[in-house]
Amino acid sequence: MKPTVVPPYLLARIVEAGDRFDHAARAARVGLDEWRSFAGVRGRPLEAPRTARPTRASGPDRRVSDAGGGDALPGRRVRSEGDPATGDVAVDEAWDGLGATYAFFADAFGRDSIDGAGLPLEATVHYRRDYDNAFWDGERMVFGDGDGEVFGRFTASLSVIGHELAHGVTQYTTALEYQGQSGALNEHVSDVLGALVEQHAAGQTADEATWLIGAGLFTDAVQGVALRSLAAPGTAYDDDVLGRDPQPAHLDDYVVTDEDAGGVHLNSGIPNKAFHLVATALGGRAWERAGRIWWDAITAGTVTPTTDFAGFAAATLEAATARYGVDSDEARAVTDGWAGVGLPLVGA
Repeated sequence: MKPTVVPPYLLARIVEAGDRFDHAARAARVGLDEWRSFAGVRGRPLEAPRTARPTRASGPDRRVSDAGGGDALPGRRVRSEGDPATGDVAVDEAWDGLGATYAFFADAFGRDSIDGAGLPLEATVHYRRDYDNAFWDGERMVFGDGDGEVFGRFTASLSVIGHELAHGVTQYTTALEYQGQSGALNEHVSDVLGALVEQHAAGQTADEATWLIGAGLFTDAVQGVALRSLAAPGTAYDDDVLGRDPQPAHLDDYVVTDEDAGGVHLNSGIPNKAFHLVATALGGRAWERAGRIWWDAITAGTVTPTTDFAGFAAATLEAATARYGVDSDEARAVTDGWAGVGLPLVGA
């Protein structure tokens, strides 16, 4: 399964909106068909390569390629580490985003690239024509340019770049299966890390941050600010054609569905809200305490490919108590955060 940042249910709404977004509808149909081909291997986690990766002393190893509007990957290499800016805005945005993501993981968690061993950060831009998505394919980030009616270019959003590279982190840590609750957690971890990448780059505190994923991707023709909101799941967009953001923010509203790989982009709103509650309760820079707890949870070995919401919540509490203590403000914030979305922790 190749995780995408735009969910299939939103692409489907664009396809249905052909009378208003004719060009976008044709573009979205291509993306929806591709999602369905990705879904043919749903439930299988992306596997980390078994070959050893060279360890770099420090700094990113970025490599950006250009698909030239085709679907052959990786495309033609157009910028490597040490090269100057190309003047192609998508290439240079991808380049900068890869660097900002590397800097976040290095600074916040002491991690050398997404695998912890200096893995080169690969990206391909100008994938297909008017492609309405970005995805991680197990080896690289792939960006569409958007259709121009509903979506602009996907390299313009740092939270999207951080989100997709975070799927690579999951690939090298928990390998959460992309189906049902484990799949929603896969998306959740990417949303959290994507938001934190953006906050780290801007030097924002939890109270200053927007907590949006994909802010600015929609054109002015759409009534919406982003793809998702961690602060208020279900409020990122509300458009008379595309509909309203359907993410739930509480377990009582959990969506049972066979679509979207069992609701991975939908139900991720529940743990997303829990993280936001924890981060804002603790205050300050979210990556320093709340983010550290989540990072400890996904790298401790206790989260497995089939972990569900309850198991993940327990792992975060275990991480908080291990680092800060049983009676710490951090442990209490984690307990309260999960309780706030309908997941009280047993024994807390």
